Amino acid sequence: MCPVKSKNGEMMKLDLLRNRMISSTVVLIFFAGLFLAACGKKEVKPVSPVSKLTEEAFQLADTLRKAYLKNDRESLERNSTQDGYRQIAESIKRFESADLLFTPTWVEIQDSTVKLTISWKGTWVIGGKAVEDRGSAIFVLEGKPLKLAQIQRSSPFAGPE
Repeated sequence: MCPVKSKNGEMMKLDLLRNRMISSTVVLIFFAGLFLAACGKKEVKPVSPVSKLTEEAFQLADTLRKAYLKNDRESLERNSTQDGYRQIAESIKRFESADLLFTPTWVEIQDSTVKLTISWKGTWVIGGKAVEDRGSAIFVLEGKPLKLAQIQRSSPFAGPE
């Protein structure tokens, strides 16, 4: 360390002076960053009605899937129109247990009707034997709140064929 004489004749170390300058600079940068972060908030955009409707369709599909796996017919009926529930109830086959995965692939909205296309894959245990199946279905959803009105293509609720 190299001592330096000030005008008063006091000894100061260069390291001490450097540390104070660095500390002051760091504090100044910190407060400038805080100020910029506080003033630079972006405006939060409201969620669009289409986005809300799409999210509701995804949630309904998942609710139906969970109700089917639990064999909760009341929940299936509550979340379907009369025709939609009849279509599900007529197609359900007995199973000991099942695992069903839904992957939404497309959403089409026309007036008050939402068509949710899903790719599905399932494994059912029937008579102690595991059977796998997969397919693609279109859930036609209507109303407020949305309810299942019809299933087009291969129904995941029919189980393996």
